[in-house]
Amino acid sequence: MMKCAFLMGVLSLNGVQAQNSWQRVPRVHDPSTVVRERGDAWCFTTGNGIGVLKQDGKEWSFAGTVFPQDEMPAWHRELVPGNEGHLWAPDVIESKHGWWLYYSVSTFGKNQSAIGLASRRHLGAGTDEEPWKDEGVVITSGSGDRFNAIDPAVIETGNELWMSFGSFWDGIQLVELDRETGLRKHPDRPSYSLANAPEIEAPFIHEESGWYYLFVNWGKCCRGVDSTYEIRVGRSKKITGPYLDQDGTPMTQGGGSLVLGTRGRYIGPGHASILEKSRRQWLVHHYYDGEDRGRSKLRLLPLVWKEGWPVVEDA
Repeated sequence: MMKCAFLMGVLSLNGVQAQNSWQRVPRVHDPSTVVRERGDAWCFTTGNGIGVLKQDGKEWSFAGTVFPQDEMPAWHRELVPGNEGHLWAPDVIESKHGWWLYYSVSTFGKNQSAIGLASRRHLGAGTDEEPWKDEGVVITSGSGDRFNAIDPAVIETGNELWMSFGSFWDGIQLVELDRETGLRKHPDRPSYSLANAPEIEAPFIHEESGWYYLFVNWGKCCRGVDSTYEIRVGRSKKITGPYLDQDGTPMTQGGGSLVLGTRGRYIGPGHASILEKSRRQWLVHHYYDGEDRGRSKLRLLPLVWKEGWPVVEDA
């Protein structure tokens, strides 16, 4: 979920196998799934117009925004009048025709929200050469809805494409997407309810060894050193659920096993995804730095699987 602007920084992925060999990117919030194209790695973040980070082999650097401030799609303000271009929690996935970028249009504390879709043939094309194309609205929410249409996370499994999303209200939802358009496949069908808790958001589904793992955040973000975010998980044999935690409690009934909480200076970890590199997995997330005024930063930690459950190791 939203909220902090980001500054340019660097993070070495070539060195992630060595302990503490990477550097943190300051002021990154809600990092997307990390994807690769033509040898470069890309990550998208919450920010004005959606922030873009690029790694060209050694270091991450700021690579502009998806939407220039004067080129925001008109429907943003039409559907969410209070939004001034600060777009939250993007996710990116490769499609048949290039790349799809999903993102949130909202204002803090309200569920008058929308998830939008933008497309581009190549991530590496210059903005002037190939601007991101607005593909419209995927789903909306309002005061009469039981969910909040933010925090999209997209997964391709078999011949299907699914999007989990949600924040507070009635928790985490799931809808199927059309593989040709990237939009909802069945807009008239209700969403699947995957998880609920008093403070829950930022879903991410990962497929591993015949199971679907639903990662979520519990707690509050965006409060610097006072943030209470922690990453929880459950698993299911079906992408639509039910997801159970290690104790067998359904996530729709408040279940969720702890994956990562505050560790020393690394406060309120959140908005997780998984990066696979060099036959290893890494939990990509942001945290609030207790030794740097609570600034939000990007971090990768080694992820292993023990008895069918994710375990995060220290860097």
